[in-house]
Amino acid sequence: MMNSQILKTAAGPALILALLTLVALLVRPLTPIDETRYVSVAWEMWLKDEYLVLFKNGEPYSHKPPLLFWLYNLGWAVFGVNEWWPRLVSPLFSLGGLLLTLSIACRLWPDEPDSRRNAPWILGTSLLWMVFSTSAMFDVMLAFFVLIGMRGLLIAANESMKRGFVWLAVAIGFGVLAKGPVILLHLLPAAALAPWWAAGPGGGPNWKRWYGAILLAILGGAGIALAWAIPAAIHGGEEYRNAIFWGQTANRMVDSFAHKRPIWWYLPLLPLLLFPWLVWPGLWGRFAAVKREGLDRGLRFCLAWAAPVFVAFSFISGKQIHYLVPLFPAFALFAGHLLARGKAGGAWLPALLSALAGGVMVYFAVAGLPDKSGIWGELPWWPGVVLLTAGLGALWLGKAENLRLAVLAILGASLFALVQIYIAPGAARSYDMHPMAKAIKQLQDRGMAVANLGKYHAQFQFAGRLEQPLVQLGPGDLPAWLEKNPQGAVVVYVSRKRTLPESLFAQPYRGETAALLSAAQARMQLELIASGKGKALKLPEGEE
Repeated sequence: MMNSQILKTAAGPALILALLTLVALLVRPLTPIDETRYVSVAWEMWLKDEYLVLFKNGEPYSHKPPLLFWLYNLGWAVFGVNEWWPRLVSPLFSLGGLLLTLSIACRLWPDEPDSRRNAPWILGTSLLWMVFSTSAMFDVMLAFFVLIGMRGLLIAANESMKRGFVWLAVAIGFGVLAKGPVILLHLLPAAALAPWWAAGPGGGPNWKRWYGAILLAILGGAGIALAWAIPAAIHGGEEYRNAIFWGQTANRMVDSFAHKRPIWWYLPLLPLLLFPWLVWPGLWGRFAAVKREGLDRGLRFCLAWAAPVFVAFSFISGKQIHYLVPLFPAFALFAGHLLARGKAGGAWLPALLSALAGGVMVYFAVAGLPDKSGIWGELPWWPGVVLLTAGLGALWLGKAENLRLAVLAILGASLFALVQIYIAPGAARSYDMHPMAKAIKQLQDRGMAVANLGKYHAQFQFAGRLEQPLVQLGPGDLPAWLEKNPQGAVVVYVSRKRTLPESLFAQPYRGETAALLSAAQARMQLELIASGKGKALKLPEGEE
């Protein structure tokens, strides 16, 4: 398939991605604790002009590799420090992921244009993919390198083993720099299962050479990653060295079993994460037909890619929904090809569910949402009306087989965009860190020390362009710090139901209230707590 044809086929999904990115930029702030933390790490990289060792709030940060932060700094070097560039990096990788998915579809089913057409539409408008395509996080970038690796495996199996495994090594190396050794979990099962999906009438490649080439690709990828890790380990010292070599491997495996989520936890979430596609009865019918129609080579490849990794993540008790993002291209390819092999029924269920969601949105906009913590405030009515209309329109237009795929894709994208617009006013109050960050910046500019009571995720650093870290205070540290810093200030977190008598500044924060107290105000709170007239101040925690 010519490059111009690939671009033409991907134009529709790319346009939807562009519109969703614009909506996110306009209505959604960088949200704590993840997005604000990662952009703040990049901000400290910029301030320190330090590109080997990462820092968060002035301390070495070893929880993530450097590639995303390098890219943020590269954009800032070109465009100046701004908030919009970090929010464009994931959409750009998402666009690359759509093009790579289309390229893989061309290699799997070169004579089936409908399979190639379907896959980017399904991927680009699956709910979880849309969420992380418009978020300043790592997962779509990781998916991009997984796609490069999978394309390399197809090249190795069908064309040139040498060239294909070079691409695999590149994917492993940059995947490690993107999100750590988890790239191996995504790529190696499909590589190991190649005799199942790649063997043809002639028997396929020389399998001894194949498995030897996998080992060489791993070593090549390790070489790419070590080009950063070794200098960083030398420069960062023993503690940082142990963190990036041990913490990113064995400790990550231990931490993966730290949460208590059952083995089936992902299953009930899949219809939502893959909305609208996995609630479409027409696609269910095509899945049911697989037993009758059989698995061709391309479908086996998709299963070898997704099934072992999904099972592995299901057994890990510390599950997170974004772990599944790199599997979504495999689902899109599998589903897109099944739809190309036979007819699928109408779009009535996704359409009705979307219309129902729109009706619920209108109801709560008019009647009011139960909001004891005061997060949401007044909700706009019109996004619900638009979604209700879109759902009813999809119910009618989805009857036409030639329109069904586009109708469902537009419906899924519309739901995601309209829900963001609907919750934007309340989300801005609770998740926009700029007001508090500005207040902290003003104090720091006057030479005042500022502390944070509890675990601090650097949520204010980039928003305020802070050049000094906040002191992180643990349980029992506050009295001594106030004694040492009588002119300082401290950020504390209290229930929305609780009113502090005095503060320098306060704003909603993720269901609570973040309050900036002067040292005198904080001492008064401690005295009230000691006398039994006040409640203990909350120590926020959170995860890396």
